Amino acid sequence: MAQREISGIDELWGLVGQEVGVSDWFEISQALIDAFAALTRDQQWIHIDLERAKAESPYGTTIAHGFLTLSLISQLQGQIVRIHGKHSRAINYGFNRVRFPAAVPAGARIRLHSTLEAVEEIPGGLQLTWAVSVEIEGQSKPAVVAQWLLRLY
Repeated sequence: MAQREISGIDELWGLVGQEVGVSDWFEISQALIDAFAALTRDQQWIHIDLERAKAESPYGTTIAHGFLTLSLISQLQGQIVRIHGKHSRAINYGFNRVRFPAAVPAGARIRLHSTLEAVEEIPGGLQLTWAVSVEIEGQSKPAVVAQWLLRLY
């Protein structure tokens, strides 16, 4: 999907309440899961031991860490939208709410849906509230549903 170019702050106000876009599909490979496990030292078997996961996991395979999927939101959002304007930086300010309704099996593809929920003036800039949902290809439940805060200064 083509990246949406937002010409400036004024255009943002008009997008409140609208889905701004959907990212491309992104595969969650076992190599990516293993790298995340090594980096975070979260070596739980359900993420890295394929044989045990086949035998004992309700998913029949290894699954991505919820925080791995969450960490990809920024990169996927970058595919969706680029905001031009007088701001010099965009800061990830955190999340008001994060839920992990469904597991992402190794090899599955995900993509991000992003809706601009609110724009607020803050000292020195703007705070954007994004309602984001990470879809898993072929599944009805999303992997992540979150309210994400981004600040433009």
